[in-house]
Amino acid sequence: MKTGKVYLVGAGPGDPGLISLKGLECLKKADTIIYDRLLDEGLLDSAPPEAERIYVGKTAGKHTRPQAEINRLLVTRAREGKTVVRLKGGDPFVLGRGGEEAEVLVQNGLYFEVVPGITSAVAVPAYAGIPVTHRGLASSFAVITGHEDPGKDSSSINWEKLATGVDTLVFLMGMKNLPQIVTRLIEHGRPPDTPVAVIKDGTNPEQKTVMGSLRDIVAEVKKHRLTPPAVIIVGEVARLREKLRWFDNRPLFGKRILVTRARHQASALSQLLAERGARPIELPVIAIQAVADTDDLDQAISNLKRYHWIIFTSVNGVAAFWQRLYELKLDSRALSMLKIGVIGPATAQALEAKGIMPDYIPEVYTGEGIIAGLKKQNINGQRFLLPRADIADKELVQGIGQLGAEVHEIAIYHTVPATETIAQAKQMLLAGEIDVITFTSSSTVTNLVAAFSGEPPTINSAKIACIGPKTAETAARAGLKVAIMAREQTIPGLVATIEEYFKKEI
Repeated sequence: MKTGKVYLVGAGPGDPGLISLKGLECLKKADTIIYDRLLDEGLLDSAPPEAERIYVGKTAGKHTRPQAEINRLLVTRAREGKTVVRLKGGDPFVLGRGGEEAEVLVQNGLYFEVVPGITSAVAVPAYAGIPVTHRGLASSFAVITGHEDPGKDSSSINWEKLATGVDTLVFLMGMKNLPQIVTRLIEHGRPPDTPVAVIKDGTNPEQKTVMGSLRDIVAEVKKHRLTPPAVIIVGEVARLREKLRWFDNRPLFGKRILVTRARHQASALSQLLAERGARPIELPVIAIQAVADTDDLDQAISNLKRYHWIIFTSVNGVAAFWQRLYELKLDSRALSMLKIGVIGPATAQALEAKGIMPDYIPEVYTGEGIIAGLKKQNINGQRFLLPRADIADKELVQGIGQLGAEVHEIAIYHTVPATETIAQAKQMLLAGEIDVITFTSSSTVTNLVAAFSGEPPTINSAKIACIGPKTAETAARAGLKVAIMAREQTIPGLVATIEEYFKKEI
């Protein structure tokens, strides 16, 4: 029987972007993942859907599974011939018991590899604007457990030498023992006015930092009601936070922003929000479905030479149209005789991915913008093909028609409510857990509002952000108070406007 292999993988301190490329490669081929607390479970999405996922997280005083059982799991799954990823927060060999697990694997004659991770001892201070070393302030640092094995007869930490022998001290898992840590350091010669930083939930959008000195840090932590997990930094470098703070002073830091657009489109918006410090919450209120009856579209495709123009008003329209071309064993060459227009940059990029550069992009990325631009072109008597959603309004059709052109509108995809995630979004809104709701289409507004049975004031507890005037009009008609409307009707434009809004509040 084939013997499996265990990868001891460090996932980093919390921010999922801090895992290594090799760590992700291990996840992609895993048969079993045995994972800890304090890591972003979104990392598990990198593994095959069929991979076994076993949670073995630990909190203070409570272990989901004892270490001995974790060791047995590693051995059992590897002997079954599986590729096992032991996914650990931070680095597996920095106060992570990875060495103990490796010893067990060696004792059982099993193959293993260690994939180092970024330890919270360095990353968490960095995200708080605190370098653990700095010229003129600190040439050395030590990483110390703040929670020694309770079964030990005495402490293995040499407090006398540690207190004054190392410039920067980083304590992990030390919140419960903070008073004792402070007492020991002062007793052994560390000045009471030494700066101290205590950082909770480091590298995450919930990160919170409390500053003080050895003299008063215990009182400060109590005043701010800080709870584990936290990293404790003792040393002069902590003073640099005031100057080097970069992560938790961004305008969107910690803002919980609801992303309501369809799941396959949500990532671009979520990524931009996350880069600005927000916590995007992806709960799509719409889903995109292809139309069942494609006769009209097939007929239009077979007669493309009859048209002068084709206008795409969304990325979804481009995707649905090309899917049908593919099913009819055609490709982009079928559009070679047409002029092609798009509503904005995102739709243009989707088209360019198909190997086609659009002939026309309006200056303003709306239906009105398309019409305004076409007024400058002689389209009288020309035929337009308009493939788009079944619920699109008639403004564009009527506007082009008024310019003397003939418009053939075809519904090529449906926008339907995403019932399950709408229910989750409603629950979070009722609980006051959302700071901003983003609406990127009228259908996202309609579907979410419908879930509240005509009670928009509940939604208005969050700031309403709309991608453009049409969406904002739909929101206003539904009784919503629109606080933010993108100046440029694009996803980057929406994010930029949200950021500007909160900058004014700082």
